[in-house]
Amino acid sequence: MGTHRSLSLASLAITVLTLSIQSIAQQPPVTPSAAQQPGGPNSGPAPAPPPLTGDALQHPGIPAGTLSPRLSLRSQIYDGMVSDYWIYVPAQYDPKKAAAVMVFQDGEGYAHRDGDHPALNVLDNLIAAGKIPVIIAVFTNPGDISASPDTPTYRFVDAYGKKWSRTLKDSIRSTEYDTVSDRYARFLHDELLPKVAERYNLRTDAYSRAITGLSSGGICSFNAAWQRAGDFSRVISWIGSFTAIQWHEDPTVPDGGQDYPEKILREDHRNLRVWLQDGSNDQENPKYGSWPTANIRMANALKLKGYDFRFSFGTGPHTAGVGGAEFAEEMIWLWRGYDPAKTTESYTQDPAEAAKPPFRVAIVNR
Repeated sequence: MGTHRSLSLASLAITVLTLSIQSIAQQPPVTPSAAQQPGGPNSGPAPAPPPLTGDALQHPGIPAGTLSPRLSLRSQIYDGMVSDYWIYVPAQYDPKKAAAVMVFQDGEGYAHRDGDHPALNVLDNLIAAGKIPVIIAVFTNPGDISASPDTPTYRFVDAYGKKWSRTLKDSIRSTEYDTVSDRYARFLHDELLPKVAERYNLRTDAYSRAITGLSSGGICSFNAAWQRAGDFSRVISWIGSFTAIQWHEDPTVPDGGQDYPEKILREDHRNLRVWLQDGSNDQENPKYGSWPTANIRMANALKLKGYDFRFSFGTGPHTAGVGGAEFAEEMIWLWRGYDPAKTTESYTQDPAEAAKPPFRVAIVNR
């Protein structure tokens, strides 16, 4: 351990910051059992996540927004799937003024103020400080297809679950989140956000809309913005699953998540601002691929095509801990320069980033 070798990955066209990787070599070996491994058996040994501090915590005197009870809708796009969601409304919301919007995948996990990624605290603090605009946040969970048997969606999800030994609930989540098509983006545009707009005055311009998620929710968020860049222009992905989870499962969908770096390089430029977070101890999965290398490939593709992006890459595993700890920083960066009088902005790569080289890689653990 600690001996660095060059690694040529021409087929992957990826690289990682040497300084980030060298920090791994300085850590003592850790060998927890698979059952105890943070991030699951396919994650590597990793240090404890950073503590939650600053704007991740509730502070006296900061007005707290309100979170709705659990709400539900039945999707026609997903053949009767029932989807639960919650709506956060900041204390500063004025119904006479349309508010910015942010959609959180796997939303229930973000909505616990005492959890490891307490988005409500960050929203309260940053909105009160004027560091981000007044945002209506929509926390949506993966759906439930169990009450809609004999539909095409149910049959697909059921077959997928049996093929890969996954539950029906987990399989509908993957069908929504990991599929590289516009279906989930249409669900948000045609079904979920109109329900929220029945209650609150929402901005409809992509400049004022953001989307985020972790793991499969991370690729889901990027995919929704990529497929409908007129709906979302700001993206945060934690430990994103840019891997082959739904590759060739649906014969009408040719691409898998692992294809996104090449899609970024070869397809038309989208007007997006993107923060990616991952760690060197994320999953090396024998079924679906490598999460760390996939995210490095994504970062390099965004860089090479001039996107406005940030890449936070440390030593973390497949958990929300690091993303949760840096969420306030991510939000300030994502919404920087926001002007409610505008409806559009052409995002460009920061000159300091443009002057830096692509990310390079080295092997340090063997």
